[in-house]
Amino acid sequence: MATLNTLNIPDELYEQLQELAKAENSSVDAQVITILQNALQAKTQPTEEERRKNVPKLLEEISRQRRCLNPADFGLPDSTELIREDRDR
Repeated sequence: MATLNTLNIPDELYEQLQELAKAENSSVDAQVITILQNALQAKTQPTEEERRKNVPKLLEEISRQRRCLNPADFGLPDSTELIREDRDR
């Protein structure tokens, strides 16, 4: 695991980190890692606009996959046969 040494952290910021760590029952190091992970995760997630642009692609993919489903693939009988059977009774 890599080591990251930071210098010249403002006292007020360090005190806030200490308070947060104490409230979370963890170390300052653990809090810094958590904050960095959350910040990086937020940066790498698509924005609302990007998600909206992907909706047509997702709908097209879902539609294509639905067309490929066949009840027989799941061991289910054909609904047409079931309806005919029911009418014949």
